[in-house]
Order: sequence, then C-alpha cells, then structure tokens
Amino acid sequence: MDIILTTDDDKLTECAELMCSSEPWVTLNFTLDQCMKGVRGDYREVYVAMVDDELAGFVVIQLYGVLRGYIQTICVKPEHRNKGIGTALLMHSEERISKISPNVFMCVSSFNKEAQKLYERLGFEKIGELKDHIVRGYDEYILRKSAGPFSEFVAKG
Repeated sequence: MDIILTTDDDKLTECAELMCSSEPWVTLNFTLDQCMKGVRGDYREVYVAMVDDELAGFVVIQLYGVLRGYIQTICVKPEHRNKGIGTALLMHSEERISKISPNVFMCVSSFNKEAQKLYERLGFEKIGELKDHIVRGYDEYILRKSAGPFSEFVAKG
C-alpha cells in the first residue's frame, strides 16, 4: 500500500463518490456536491491509499485555522476495511500534522461506534460534543490527540 498526496481531479472525484456512498455521510444525508466540496478547496491536503493501483481509501486534513491539524474526513472502501488502511491513513495524518502542531483533532458521529473504538484505541480522547451538528438526532464528538500544549511545541522540519 502507498499513501500519496493528490491534487488529481479524477482522484478527488473518486474520493468524493466513495465518501457520499459510505457511512457516516449516508446517514448524515451528504450529497455528491457536498462531498466534492469536502475534498477540494484551500487549506486541504488529500492523501490517498493505493492498493494495486486502486483507491482503497483517503484522508483529508486541514493544516490552518483555529483547529490547525484537523482530520476532516477519513474513508476506506468497504472491501479494504479491517486491513489496517484506516490506521495507516491516521498515522500518516498524525505524522504530517506533527510538523505544524502538537494536537490532532477530528470529529466522529455519535452513531459511528466502530470508528469511535478505533480512534480511542489510537489514543484520541473525546473533548467535546456538538449536539445536532449536521443532522437533528445525531451528535458529533470532538476528539483530540495531543503531544502537549502549543507553548511547548517545536515545529519539525
């Protein structure tokens, strides 16, 4: 498996199509247009996991803003789940973010129990809750994994 940064329009479209056909975005009623906007735009980096020249999953990270070091989206194709690809994408994201921030942030839907277990196992802690944030009846949990406060942070590379 290779994890590579992409700006390729066809690859980004493939990511958006995968996203809008997967949980939690199906339950959250995301459209293809919303997913397309989610993988494109300023201040985003999209990394794709490729297995045998096929997109197996992707992650979108944001390196600027109030929550600099935010993992915005992570998605793995169903046939590639439980094979370490999601973990590899998260670890790659953490490594990239560690160059600009001691903190990694992400959100997870209240109903996405399997993802919650993975993130907890990887050291993320729930630090907040956004009630009815995207769709009424479902909350988003704010997660953080920290190497310490910004006041002690020294940028890498």
